[in-house]
Amino acid sequence: MSRTLITGGLVVTASDEMAVDVLVEDGTVVALGVGQDWTADTVLDATGKYVIPGGVDAHTHMEMPFGGTYAADTFETGTRAAAWGGTTTIVDFAIQSVGGSLREGLDAWHAKAEGRCAIDYAFHMILADVNDSSLKEMEALVGEGVTSFKLFMAYPGVFYSDDGKILRAMQKGAETGALTMMHAENGIAIDVLVEQALARGETDPRVHGEVRRELLETEATHRAIKLAQVAGAPLYVVHLSARSALAEIAKARDEGYNAFAETCPQYLFLSTDDLARPGFEGAKYVCSTPLRPKDHQADLWRGLRTDDLSVVSTDHCPFCFTGQKEMGIGDFSKIPNGLPGVENRMDLLHQGVVDGHISRRRWIEIACATPARMFGLYPRKGTIAPGADADIVIYDPAAKQVLSAETHHMAVDYSAYEGKEITGRVETVLSRGRVVIDAGAYHGRPGDGAYLRRDTCQYLR
Repeated sequence: MSRTLITGGLVVTASDEMAVDVLVEDGTVVALGVGQDWTADTVLDATGKYVIPGGVDAHTHMEMPFGGTYAADTFETGTRAAAWGGTTTIVDFAIQSVGGSLREGLDAWHAKAEGRCAIDYAFHMILADVNDSSLKEMEALVGEGVTSFKLFMAYPGVFYSDDGKILRAMQKGAETGALTMMHAENGIAIDVLVEQALARGETDPRVHGEVRRELLETEATHRAIKLAQVAGAPLYVVHLSARSALAEIAKARDEGYNAFAETCPQYLFLSTDDLARPGFEGAKYVCSTPLRPKDHQADLWRGLRTDDLSVVSTDHCPFCFTGQKEMGIGDFSKIPNGLPGVENRMDLLHQGVVDGHISRRRWIEIACATPARMFGLYPRKGTIAPGADADIVIYDPAAKQVLSAETHHMAVDYSAYEGKEITGRVETVLSRGRVVIDAGAYHGRPGDGAYLRRDTCQYLR
């Protein structure tokens, strides 16, 4: 039996802030207390620091194929970078190929991840081909702990599903207890605007944000909500970026429907100003949904405070500027869509605490507890309590750091936040009781992470 004692810190969870010690045995939190005569093999001094749950990033794309290339981070490099940033669980997306089965897609992602992950991981399933066979497969996958399925209103010819297919999948979700995740943009209309822009000779990265209009995110969000209501199914809208789309979610929630949404750090800290950087620099900031004007940021922060936005995930899908983003020189529509961020999420959200946008407990709620509950992992993940996995971060709230590609650990050649100075830094990270990050050194190895079978959404019981 191995025992670790974390002393002297302020334990911050979604519900409490407590100046208590934390005792860990064999990878599990067994007790919190003060003045106990606990002995341990390892004692970690957290005086002056926060002791927080490891982050749960419920939206990543390691090794994802897109536009003729692959996301730069493998499961090995991406999960190691996540650990450096205080995230100890990811939920990635296995992909069904058109014409293929869900099982084949899930098996392919298991093969990519098994024995390579530095932290614990689970899978959602992308439904790219809704048919009688794949709908039946959904039942089996839910029984195996893959309890959320993503559909796309965007990317015709790749992932796109029409309203009829979406409705059928939502009906099956309602029947099985699965959560439907939705990329809500009107991809059919966007493709028309892309074609027209290119015909006018508009090829720069900034045009990516102009053709993927706010109204087309809003329309799709509204349509997704109404389809979910027809199906009697819960809905989780991914990477929401626009204030008017948020208003659709808020209205549905006010009316009592199970409509949830996440946003991402890029929408809280970056804007169309970045897409319009000189030359081809804006390509670094091409993602979908796109960045919006700066004045949307205040609305998103407000949505996080009111819980109309429930989760902050990263949509981590990095492509190197050299050789990958450059595929779109002369044609913005060929720039691979995606940003790096799995290493930066916990720190950027803490900056939101420093800047007065959210409280400390709300930081932990949107980054740890709520994603764990949303995707059937709580209280094993997302909190510090007896019986929880000892996924714990000792966090220095006063440390200053400058974000840079020179110092990050993601396998991508640029930082979306290059030169940004923030306050707060991860000091020590435990994954199921094992110290994987400490004092600027990595102590983990590929295969430390375990696959997690998930329960259904815990907000629907």
